[in-house]
Amino acid sequence: MDRDETLALFDRELRQGAQPDGPGSRVERIGGVIRTTGDAWNGIIWSDLDTSTADATIAAQLRYFAELGRPFEWKLYDYDRPADLADRLLTAGLTAEPPEALMVARVADLPDATVPDGIHLRPVTRPDDVALMATVHDQAFGTDSARLMASLTAQLADEPDRVFAVLAMAGDTPVSAARLELNPGTHFAGLWGGGTVEAWRGRGIYRSLIAYRAAIATERGYEYLQVDASDDSRPILQRLGFHHLATTTPYTWHP
Repeated sequence: MDRDETLALFDRELRQGAQPDGPGSRVERIGGVIRTTGDAWNGIIWSDLDTSTADATIAAQLRYFAELGRPFEWKLYDYDRPADLADRLLTAGLTAEPPEALMVARVADLPDATVPDGIHLRPVTRPDDVALMATVHDQAFGTDSARLMASLTAQLADEPDRVFAVLAMAGDTPVSAARLELNPGTHFAGLWGGGTVEAWRGRGIYRSLIAYRAAIATERGYEYLQVDASDDSRPILQRLGFHHLATTTPYTWHP
């Protein structure tokens, strides 16, 4: 994989060419930024700024989301300009969250993975399945998933070909969950929300969920899988053949 070519393709298709990510979502190009608003996520996905425009643009976005009364995230990549954009965001009152690694793999290069003994994988198709996903998410990440799961329920109902979700079950107990988001007209499908309940980690469940989603991406004709990886998942992804293309840091603001 050519890092520079793949990163340029990612930037062009998924950032500059960002698409609405669910019912009620809207993507706008306003001045030097591309902005997403919606029920699930609000934020800045891409920017083209310099030292003469950055501060005014940041202030304008703060006013916009303050008027909406919504929190938002400025998704900053380490190649974004100007070079001191991170400092400018902090000065404006945003908060830096833990950085994540933008990792990409060719779907065809990923190894197969067996499902661990005692585990079966089940597609998420009904509202009660989403409730089980919420249970996993809350235990794995320690955060409230209500808003995310409401958006997923709407996506599954209104855009079933854009998102696939899967549960890993130990008998009747959900122990891991993840979703695959497809981006029509691009080369990329995205891996999101992969989380395993702590007591079930280290058994290969996470790898089996990646293989499950990779198979769906292959069927749909996608060339690459993309994931924003935490420090915990990055080593696993590297062993599977994912490449670290950039680092992305969420800068968040709450009204």
